[in-house]
Amino acid sequence: MENVVNISKKTVIILVVLAALIFLAINTFVVVDAGHTGVVVTLGSVNEGVLQEGIHAKIPFVQRVVMIDNRIQKLEVNTEAFSKDLQSVTTVLAINYRVDTAKSYSIYKNIGSDFESVLIVPAVNEVLKAITAKYTAEESVTNRVLISEGLVTGLNEKLNSIGLYITDVNIIDFDFSDAFIAAIEEKQVAQQQLLKAETEKQTAITNAEAEAEAVKIRAEAEAEANRVISASLDDRVIENKKIEKWDGKLPTVTGGAGSFVEISGVTE
Repeated sequence: MENVVNISKKTVIILVVLAALIFLAINTFVVVDAGHTGVVVTLGSVNEGVLQEGIHAKIPFVQRVVMIDNRIQKLEVNTEAFSKDLQSVTTVLAINYRVDTAKSYSIYKNIGSDFESVLIVPAVNEVLKAITAKYTAEESVTNRVLISEGLVTGLNEKLNSIGLYITDVNIIDFDFSDAFIAAIEEKQVAQQQLLKAETEKQTAITNAEAEAEAVKIRAEAEAEANRVISASLDDRVIENKKIEKWDGKLPTVTGGAGSFVEISGVTE
């Protein structure tokens, strides 16, 4: 019985030691996944530099490693700004950004892991308001590409020095007040009606011009036909007309030899 108890105690001791070694091993090594960097925190103090991808050793119970995702991240921001014509423009943006691997530790040290709400969102609001104020509400819709490009440039100017890089900004939606939308719809209806009237006017002018051209062509054709008919009346036709008009009497002449004077009738 005593031997059994001794064996059980040894087994428990061995299991405890193994568990302690496993626990120690787990806390001695850390794996940094692909696309991430590890920020080492020693007793609450952030170490300079970062751990790159792979397996690394650390001091158990003294150091911990905070993982920073350096892949491209997506952040959706809802914000409101005023246009050049003082219209309220609600904008939904999709921001693509990444964290510079070399500055991961400084971002975590100075800002913490909530850098999106602390840095990126306020910067988006500030830059968007400055850009939106350059355009009227209608121009904001037609210049989406320019506004997106301006946001990328403006945000990078503010955030690159910190270690945040904006790769792309997509405008998901622009939303305006109900009154403004109604005014736009009325304007579009008026423009469509004006376009319809202009089209009908142009059609009428075109039809009138076509009719006038047709009349001109017919008149020219008739004139040419009359000219051809007139040209065909040669001397023989004229002579025939004279014969048709002759009353059958020979002409009477007077005068001496070598001279002829027409009294009446046709002269030969």
